[in-house]
Amino acid sequence: MTGEQVAALGPAFTDYLRCFRPCFVTKNTFAHLGVYGRGLLSDLARKSVEPIALAAGCAVRTVQEFLTHHVWDHERMRDEIQRRVVREQLPAPGGGPTGGVGTVGWIDETSVAKKGHKTPGVQRQYCGASGKIDNCIVTVHLACRCGNFMTMLDNDLFLPETTWDADRQRCKAAHVPDDVVYRSKWQIALEQVDRAMGNGVRFDWLTFDEWYGGKPGFLSGLETRGLLYVCEVPANLPCFPSLPKYNSLQRPFAAQRVDNAGRFSKPFKGKPWKKVKLTRKTLADQVWHVRAAQVYLARHGGEGKASPRPAQRTHWLIVAKSDTTGEMKYFVSNGPPRTALLTLLKVAFTRSGIEHVFRLAKTEVGFGHFEGRSYKGLMRHMTLCQLVLLFAAEQTGRLRGEKSPPDDRADGPRVEYVVPRLAPASLPAVAG
Repeated sequence: MTGEQVAALGPAFTDYLRCFRPCFVTKNTFAHLGVYGRGLLSDLARKSVEPIALAAGCAVRTVQEFLTHHVWDHERMRDEIQRRVVREQLPAPGGGPTGGVGTVGWIDETSVAKKGHKTPGVQRQYCGASGKIDNCIVTVHLACRCGNFMTMLDNDLFLPETTWDADRQRCKAAHVPDDVVYRSKWQIALEQVDRAMGNGVRFDWLTFDEWYGGKPGFLSGLETRGLLYVCEVPANLPCFPSLPKYNSLQRPFAAQRVDNAGRFSKPFKGKPWKKVKLTRKTLADQVWHVRAAQVYLARHGGEGKASPRPAQRTHWLIVAKSDTTGEMKYFVSNGPPRTALLTLLKVAFTRSGIEHVFRLAKTEVGFGHFEGRSYKGLMRHMTLCQLVLLFAAEQTGRLRGEKSPPDDRADGPRVEYVVPRLAPASLPAVAG
């Protein structure tokens, strides 16, 4: 980036924030949005309330109250973010897919290690950040990608059932509303998809990891909504390579694991492996050997579980073997039978993009730096991080489209998806 481009980020951020003025009741509260947003975009080592307030020359208590007590609507802000993405970044309805596979929605969760026991939702549970059982909170997210653009669309806290939902006094102490109760992560994800669609987001595909792919209730919920997906599934997911001749639970007519179906069943028997190369921007190409066939998944049996009976329609089952590590992956898709296998694989492997979004959120805009005991404060912090990430995505797209100034290099500098840095006090006060 040139000096002129860096200097232009300040006014651009001010204009960007004005779009969210309707989410605030008073001018003074809206002014604090600029303070907090600049803090998240700054190079502070810790982007919690106190460092942001001190760097901006504000009273710490004032910024704390902005996050937890001031009257403003963070849910409306989330909806406005989604509508802005629809207006500014996604193709108009009726147009063909852009960026190869169109608009892909990513569903995933992430975790942040926490000390103590008063942060909303905290308990000892599997923490992906540390790779072990740890004291942490888990949040569920919906993100999207269209071409080179990608951003976060929604955030929700996973509220554990026994340690939080069953203890409403503990929830009350953390200001968790009575209508916020335990829901499985896949149920939270379906609600996020519904909200995004209600705000005009149209997904060409959805993709997610094997935890969500292993939940028949989740897959059934997406199909009920008319959505296409390609997802990784666990090796023990039940399926029927062909419809059983008899309605019987005996072994010859029972469902098989997808790993066994991919090796021994009739649809796969004798099918050659196809070599597929998937290019990546900053890493070496991935080479996979794949084969695919149509199978019948086990029907949704209620409460998110699989039924011992086959579904009424076929689904893609794709078996992929890494050329370098020998790793085996299994994917399932409800895409039409004539869908190109390469298209399905491209969708499935875009999922690494959400890890990039999480990495930016945690390392660049302080997503995991929340320090507080308020549910509303946590939700607002996540929404404000989402707001800043969208600004970063928009500015990256703008800078990618600008012509680079002449220099000694033939191709000029390459613009990556990065978070632009702003000093905490570098922007003028936000006008009402």
